[in-house]
Amino acid sequence: AFLKANFPAEYMAALLTSVKDDLQAGGKMSVYLAECRRMGIKVLPPDINDSDSDFTPQGNDIRFGLSAIRNVGEAVVESIIATRTAKGRFGDFFDFLRKVDAAACNKRVVESLIKGGAFDSLAHTRRGLMAVHAEAVEASTVTKRAEAIGQFGLFDDFDDSADAGGAGAFGGLEHQVLITEWDRSTLLGHEREMLGLYVSDHPLRGMENSLARLADCSVLSLINDQPNGAVITIGGLVTTVIPKVTRKGDRYALVTVEDLESAVEVVFYPRAYEQAAVHLTQDRVLLVRTSVQRSEEETRFVGMEVSVPEVLADGQRGPVVIKLPTTRAVPAVVDALKQVLHTHAGTTAVQVHLESAGSSRVLQLGDSIRVQPSTALFADLKALLGPHCLG
Repeated sequence: AFLKANFPAEYMAALLTSVKDDLQAGGKMSVYLAECRRMGIKVLPPDINDSDSDFTPQGNDIRFGLSAIRNVGEAVVESIIATRTAKGRFGDFFDFLRKVDAAACNKRVVESLIKGGAFDSLAHTRRGLMAVHAEAVEASTVTKRAEAIGQFGLFDDFDDSADAGGAGAFGGLEHQVLITEWDRSTLLGHEREMLGLYVSDHPLRGMENSLARLADCSVLSLINDQPNGAVITIGGLVTTVIPKVTRKGDRYALVTVEDLESAVEVVFYPRAYEQAAVHLTQDRVLLVRTSVQRSEEETRFVGMEVSVPEVLADGQRGPVVIKLPTTRAVPAVVDALKQVLHTHAGTTAVQVHLESAGSSRVLQLGDSIRVQPSTALFADLKALLGPHCLG
């Protein structure tokens, strides 16, 4: 308690490091990350120039450790950090490939670093790097093999300086990196695959108010405030599902559900699991009806039933309502809004409420612009128009 109160970033960094090797644990990592959010500590994404091997405090925040990324081992990270210390910070992705040892930049490692966001600060998009990384790594490897056997004259422009450019070694790939990024859902999906959890953003952002209206309380309130015997509905994202089998051969599951504040493990015993299993899949947003069972030894949260929030269900009855101040209804914003809506095309109608001082005008968009309600849609709308844009 003393360490947590007086050295919160250091304490939480140590906890996160303690579970870094078990991405499938998910639940523990999610719980610790959610506790950081509750404490006001930002967990920053991995960064090829700023991350150490483990989770480390940076001021009041915590930086994700490079060795906590899937497929990136301790030895590789030690080599990267040693190179960074000896040769200076990496100027861009291709400077990284020039400087590091070939063993530390094989295709699998580099792909994992890209998907985990480790190169984001170097002004490359993840999508762009994924499109060229295999060819770039191969070019780097060939060049370094040639250097190793003394064929330096063939690659005079392939050295450690940023001025060298490396155009010959990379065949102009530097100028072929796409500037467009994956859609938010794809980006976060890859990030979770590599990091075991969402760090740079969260799929629930943009719909927290809707979930709050449908749930009885937050996950944190369920854990801390609800009495023994209470039956409570929470809303959140399923982050892990761990199937189990009883001695009798019946199936049950340990399910981690998280919202933007915290995470909780809910046990679904055989009868409830049989009914809920079809919905209990990773990255699904659900309402979970839970029984609180407290004793002197432990507290358990027992799943009773689940449902898909109506705001997310296929073919929802009501339209998606978007609130747009008239002061922001300029061509650039409207075009960006159209792009978001087309990206999430579906069958649900859309209304735009044009709001000015004391009045609101409702625009019912035509059948050519219908959407599929989802966490990704709501988050994209919120990112474009602000946190209060959903009606």
